[in-house]
Amino acid sequence: MRQNTVKMTTAQFAELHGVNRRTLHYYDDIGLFSPCQKGENGYRYYDASQSIVFEYIRMLKELNMSIAEIADYCKHPAPEKFLQIADRKEAEIDLEIRRLKRARNILKAKKAQVRLCEGLPDEEIRVEACGAVKISVLPYDFSGDDLSRLFTDLKSQWGIEQIRMGIGSFLSLDKVTAGSFETYDGLFTYSSGSASGPHTFVRPAGRYLCGYQKGPWDKAPAMYQKMIDYARRQHLILTGFAYELGLNEFAISSPEEYVTKFMIQIDDPC
Repeated sequence: MRQNTVKMTTAQFAELHGVNRRTLHYYDDIGLFSPCQKGENGYRYYDASQSIVFEYIRMLKELNMSIAEIADYCKHPAPEKFLQIADRKEAEIDLEIRRLKRARNILKAKKAQVRLCEGLPDEEIRVEACGAVKISVLPYDFSGDDLSRLFTDLKSQWGIEQIRMGIGSFLSLDKVTAGSFETYDGLFTYSSGSASGPHTFVRPAGRYLCGYQKGPWDKAPAMYQKMIDYARRQHLILTGFAYELGLNEFAISSPEEYVTKFMIQIDDPC
C-alpha cells in the first residue's frame, strides 16, 4: 500500500520535535541531517518519515556522542558499527544509573537527617537502638590547619561520593571522660557497600547513648559532660569511641541552627 508523504517546513519539523530551527539548519550545513527537498527559493522541506532518523540522532547526542561521531556513523552506517556503539552506550548508561542511585541514597539520607532536626529541641539525650553500619575512618588529630590538604587526602582515601555522605569525627572514650578535646582521633564517613580496606570496619549494632545539640561546635564539651552524667545516673557502661556528626549543615542559614549528633556505644551484658 502506497503511503502519502507529508512535507513540512523547517519551522513545522522543528516544532514537531521540540527543537530550534537553527539546530536543523546547522545539521544540514554540516551534512548530518538534511531535508528531503529544497525549493528554488531555498526553503527546506522535511518528510514526516525522517522523524525517526532524527530522533535516533537526538538520542545519540543525549548519550554524549559528539556531533562528529554521529555524523561519521550516519555517513557510513553498518550493523557492526551500530552494535559497537550500542554496547558502549549501554555500559555507560549502566554506570550512570548506578551513580544516580548512589546520589539518590545520599539525598534520602540527608532528607531523613534534616527532618529529624526539625523535631528536636535545642538539646536532648536519649538511648537509641542502632543497627550495624559500615564506616571508613581517617586518622586525624585536628592539630593542623591545612584544610585544603585534608580535603585532598579525604578525596584520595574515600572518593567524593563518600564525602557527600557526610564527614564526622571521633575520639576515644578516655578523652571524653577526661575532658580532653584538644586532639581527636580521626574522621569518619558512612561507607558504601563496596568500600573495603584496613580503615573500613563495621560499627556494631546495639544500644547507643545519643546526644543532640543545636549550636556551634564549642558546645560539644558541655554536651559530652551531660552525656557522661546521664550514663552514671542511669547506670550505663559506655565503651569504644565517641562519634560526632553534623546533620543539617547544608540546610541552615545560621550556626545557631547547626545540629550535631553525638554517639557512644553502651556496653550491654550478653
